[in-house]
Amino acid sequence: MKLDNAALPEISIAKPTYARDDVTVGIVHFGVGGFHRAHQAMYIDKLFEMGLAADWGICGVGVLPGDRKMADALGSQDGLYTLLLENPDGTRDARVIGSIVDYRYAPDDPEAVVEVLAAPTTRIISLTITEGGYEIDKVDADSVNVFGLVTDALARRRDRGITSPTIVSCDNIEGNGDVARAAFMAYADRAHPGLSDWISANTRFPNSMVDRITPVTTPDVIATVRDEFGVDDTWPVVAEPFTSWVLEDTFTDGRPPLEEVGVLLVDDVTPYELMKLRLLNASHQALCYFAYLAGYRLVHDAASDPLFAEFLRRYMDSEATPTLQPVPGIDLPDYKRTLLERFANPGVRDTVARLCYGSSDRIPKWLLPVIRENLRTGAPIRLSAAVVASWARYAEGVDEQGEPIDVQDQLADTLVPLARAQRDNPTAFIENRSVFGDLVNDKRFVDEYVATLEALHRDGARATLEALVKAS
Repeated sequence: MKLDNAALPEISIAKPTYARDDVTVGIVHFGVGGFHRAHQAMYIDKLFEMGLAADWGICGVGVLPGDRKMADALGSQDGLYTLLLENPDGTRDARVIGSIVDYRYAPDDPEAVVEVLAAPTTRIISLTITEGGYEIDKVDADSVNVFGLVTDALARRRDRGITSPTIVSCDNIEGNGDVARAAFMAYADRAHPGLSDWISANTRFPNSMVDRITPVTTPDVIATVRDEFGVDDTWPVVAEPFTSWVLEDTFTDGRPPLEEVGVLLVDDVTPYELMKLRLLNASHQALCYFAYLAGYRLVHDAASDPLFAEFLRRYMDSEATPTLQPVPGIDLPDYKRTLLERFANPGVRDTVARLCYGSSDRIPKWLLPVIRENLRTGAPIRLSAAVVASWARYAEGVDEQGEPIDVQDQLADTLVPLARAQRDNPTAFIENRSVFGDLVNDKRFVDEYVATLEALHRDGARATLEALVKAS
């Protein structure tokens, strides 16, 4: 059955029982991909199902060429989509999510998007624009982009005497709210001189920690939703059952009662954020390059390998955990144990290639801070340095069988040639200061890094991992 509003009464899986026609837009979200639909939109849908927050519906906005596909998919389905949860025991749960009640593809009508953003009813602007999306120097000011649309709208709100919305980053960046504030103020200074002063005084940018493993939707997922649940969904989303959202409770013009659906509202998100970035996200990087080189293509297969699991466990215990702050209400040993179970969930079928994607945005934000902190304190760095070396070996673009690796990274044109030069110059890769800063000047880091890189060239990924685990 084709998914849309007309079909809802006939759909047999969990679905909205609230009147979607009564929902009004209160949130505009940039970057409606799998994660947003499995996470923030899911939480808002839960509120609606409880009879709460009907004025907090979501209007999605796309700005990139690839977002047109999402516009077409959601447009044909009245904003509805299926969230498929893959449980570790092999069972599945599915629900139709109804919280996205509008979607705009900004290049088609940027003026209309600015007016939605400037409307008094829009009280939150949220973002999942990727870790690298906040680099203002790379934003083409002549194109339709997030920062131009939002700053134009903020200028109108200022001029019209309308309260500023809260801007909530949901990207995996340390201090994501602070990063967003700096980016929007820098762009405002260029586009609307004087606006940054108004933003500084009137706009809040709470930091947040978001957590749910959400792989790319494959044809198999679409077929499963159709064949097992009877829903013909153009673009469902699949995720693990685990979900978490920790959000600083600072908003300019109200917020949904998110605490009613399990969101943790706190004064300071930093401890939770560091925990997630340095344990979950950095562990994904610790896994993926070694795994790819060793021949694994699915995350759960690699994470179920005792050698890889032990390497991750030792990285988390000996190098990541000592850099964390106390995390109120969290049992860290249990969190780390649960992470390994989540990685090994066979139902999620996350790909190693997805974890390898965009490494130059991820490694500097998730792993290098662990290395720098442990260099500062004299703590171990061997395993973290080994992860960097595994990235460098992967970035050579050829696997251990001589087959090509498709290195997907915005800096691939720079990094791949450097990686291929490292058999003659072992530090060529880490001499890229735009990625690694001054780490190449630290002898302890360089010695550990080069030792692993040489082992990868000489012995291969699996033997290198065995030696690392034995030595640690």
